[in-house]
Amino acid sequence: MSPRIFVVDDDRTVRFVLAEALRDAGFAVQAFDSADAALAALGAGERADLVFTDVRMPGTGGLDFLEALRRRDATLPVVVMSAYTDVATTAGAFRGGARDYLPKPFDLDTPVQLARDLLKAREGAVAKAVGPEAPAPEPEGPPQLVGGSAPMRDLFRAIGRYAQLPLAVLVTGETGTGKELVARALHAESPRAARPFGARNTAAIPAELLESELFGHEAGAFTGANKRHIGRFEQADGGTLFLDEIGDMPAGLQTRLLRVLAEGEFFRVGGRELIRVDVRVIAATHQDLVARVREGRFREDLLHRLDVLRLSLPPLRERREDIPLLAARFINEAAQAMGLGTRRLATAAIERLQQHAFQGNVRELRNLCFRLVALAASERIPAAAVDAALRDAGVAHAGSAEPDSAWRQALEAAVQARLAQGTQGFAEALREAFDETLLATALAHHRGHRQRAAEQLGIGRNTVARKLGPGRRGRKPG
Repeated sequence: MSPRIFVVDDDRTVRFVLAEALRDAGFAVQAFDSADAALAALGAGERADLVFTDVRMPGTGGLDFLEALRRRDATLPVVVMSAYTDVATTAGAFRGGARDYLPKPFDLDTPVQLARDLLKAREGAVAKAVGPEAPAPEPEGPPQLVGGSAPMRDLFRAIGRYAQLPLAVLVTGETGTGKELVARALHAESPRAARPFGARNTAAIPAELLESELFGHEAGAFTGANKRHIGRFEQADGGTLFLDEIGDMPAGLQTRLLRVLAEGEFFRVGGRELIRVDVRVIAATHQDLVARVREGRFREDLLHRLDVLRLSLPPLRERREDIPLLAARFINEAAQAMGLGTRRLATAAIERLQQHAFQGNVRELRNLCFRLVALAASERIPAAAVDAALRDAGVAHAGSAEPDSAWRQALEAAVQARLAQGTQGFAEALREAFDETLLATALAHHRGHRQRAAEQLGIGRNTVARKLGPGRRGRKPG
């Protein structure tokens, strides 16, 4: 008997195209314009081995339909589809028991292959039914975690899936990409949502205080410890703890963190009572932890404990199509915060924002939007105001965003040229050219004084000598 697939979507075009693609692949398909019609067919004795369903439909919505299907047969694989890709929707789908989530539009090869995989798995062994927890309200996602670009759709999909799993997550990405927002979304959409969420930047606290901050201390544990302090791990018991900039954690604390992750237990500073906690740890970094392991600055076993699931956040320059949506949100947020009336960006202003590199990512865009609203002379914010704000930011933060943008663009052009030429194995040559330029320029700036150049760069004097040779004095500045 051929597997039977239900396609449920109120959009006639999507319904027809998907049904035909599945039929061409050899499946028996029934298409319905509503969840109610599909449920009626099941009630009349029709069989479904797999269901593709839209989320937003007249009558019974896709997530309610999913719940109804789960009550009938918890082993029935369901794939949820939606053009409204956000954290709440994707998480709601996975929390409700969906096997996968397809953001629209999608390549028809994707659902066809997905159907083959899910039906094959069902034929081999009926998956163990795992009923959802008591229905939780659908929380709104964090206001800055928005976007409809392909990278963001992939991110939302991953958050929705990972939120349901009791595993550590490592969030990587450049500064300002929204790592804490992702951590909060993972917590809010998880079974731990009703329990505490804690966040701590491990690089922002002096090393001598960080241990007490995370694990607490007893009265008299050290000078100034006048009373017991409950640390972040105890505060987050049953919930989630977000540790930002984990790559900067001191070596001694890495060992303690490893024990908490492995055993779920620790001692307060100066304490003898063994404290047991159930905390999901989400860690974040903008650094290459593998490189830090090689350098002996990060424990390899700790990396393995933290890097069970990974989310890599795209920089804003790789999802420029999201800038208009983000900017509009930030402009409105700023206007409300300042008690001003409506403010909006001119079309040319939006285009100018989309051209900017935004090395500070979403955080830089938000700060820029607040500056634009604060200085706006009227409701409409022109492109000239954006240019002026960017120039002011460049003056105020000389050597950060705009200079970095220039050399990055030059490097990107060099890489693109070699890719277009079909050059093979050029990565090492570019690295060497970069290192040589960096060292020679620094050496010239310090008039050939290798020790000063090395100190400012944060590298060893021997590294300068090894890479440039004993007689090299660097290039002339200017």
